[in-house]
Amino acid sequence: MEALKPKLILASASPRRLELLQRINIQPDAIIAADIDETAYQGESPEAYAKRMAVEKARAVAVSQSGHLVLGADTIVVKGDDFLGKPESESEARCFLQQLSGQTHQVYNSQCLVDTKGVEHFELSISQVTFKSLDADEIDQYLAMNEWQGKAGAYAIQGFAACFVADFQGSYTGVVGLSLPHSYKLLRSVKYI
Repeated sequence: MEALKPKLILASASPRRLELLQRINIQPDAIIAADIDETAYQGESPEAYAKRMAVEKARAVAVSQSGHLVLGADTIVVKGDDFLGKPESESEARCFLQQLSGQTHQVYNSQCLVDTKGVEHFELSISQVTFKSLDADEIDQYLAMNEWQGKAGAYAIQGFAACFVADFQGSYTGVVGLSLPHSYKLLRSVKYI
């Protein structure tokens, strides 16, 4: 008799993460958004911050989901020493897009899977994205679309902002919000798939 498959809980309310999992025939049993403080520590490296966010999100949900698998994830955009999170205003989004214009930036996608025994498994994907030079008109038009809202770095690579990408290296799905090769590896490692 085959053992019962554990439930998979996605510790994220991101519709993009859910859509990405569904692309590989994974349907989480529940979606529970983690409510954590996402403030970066003074001097925290992008890698340390990305890892901490994914781990803290997974842990926060795993506390009430003992015996289930919990997948937490985070995506951050980094330009130089700056973390470009989700802009809080149109003017901040404009500032982010001006910083990214004609430049290469990194997108960190971190994932933490808490298994049924409470053991944490971690994966990190780092992608390089180069934007073409954007003129003020292009930025104005993009901002008017409101696609920037709720997006790290003020853009969605899977949307209109794809027109801005001049070069790319890494995990496309990681930039969207969940590096599927890493999700697959994590879920296989605990024999979920």
